[in-house]
Amino acid sequence: MINFNGTIVSEDTNVLTQNRAFLYGDAVFETVKIVNSKILFLEDHYFRLMASMRVVRMEIPMNFTMEYFEEQLLSLVIDTAFSGSSRARITVFRNDGGYYLPQTNTVSFLVHVVGLDNALYSFVEKQYEVDLFKDFYITKQLLSSIKTTNRMLNITASIFASENGLDNCLLLNDSKNVVEAIQGNIFMLMGNKLITPPVSEGCLNGVMRKQILEIAQKIESIEVVEEIISPFDLQKADELFVTNVVKGIQPITKYRKKVFDIVVSKALLEKLNAVVSGI
Repeated sequence: MINFNGTIVSEDTNVLTQNRAFLYGDAVFETVKIVNSKILFLEDHYFRLMASMRVVRMEIPMNFTMEYFEEQLLSLVIDTAFSGSSRARITVFRNDGGYYLPQTNTVSFLVHVVGLDNALYSFVEKQYEVDLFKDFYITKQLLSSIKTTNRMLNITASIFASENGLDNCLLLNDSKNVVEAIQGNIFMLMGNKLITPPVSEGCLNGVMRKQILEIAQKIESIEVVEEIISPFDLQKADELFVTNVVKGIQPITKYRKKVFDIVVSKALLEKLNAVVSGI
């Protein structure tokens, strides 16, 4: 028996009582964008999920090929009639049993899908203000670069942003350098140099981060580098923007008293949409 919200019920009625994702955050996940029944950047998502499972020592099922991964995501999209544009999340969690030490490394997975309005990426040209979140810090380690279900820092930062009338927050690592935003990687344009922190700084190894790096490297007027970004650099930047696979590119227009352009972020968004249209 368990006490659920003040009511004594049978433990069998609540599937979460032994679920390791719920009890310990023992799970990894991928969120993908699907357009016209095609998963954008499928290979990148699949291999990142496989790498994440290996990092946390989950047993990868023999049938969990890229084709199987694609099939499981798209079957739900078709059943839910979101074939135009949607976001789907697959969460892979270690099976029940044990405490900190699991009884098994075998896994199960859960997929859910939500419809989206637009197939191509876009952004509304309005003020988007950010500030630093300094209550907690990201550690510079491999676990920080993968998507686990332990997102308490991001949740707390989101609440902080909402309470302070901000659109987003920039997260710092334990060296007090800027690592990423709450829900995406951070890019900074300074002159003709486009900078994003290296994964070794603790930022997520983002799928959209990879696409933007590849696109920007083809623009002759831009030098693309992976370098440490300090909070002091933000005041000298010409542009700042956040990237993730659902939103694409979100330009930041204001950090404290500093106002930023959106010229390069808009140009990159057009080139990103050209890539998406060809997938």
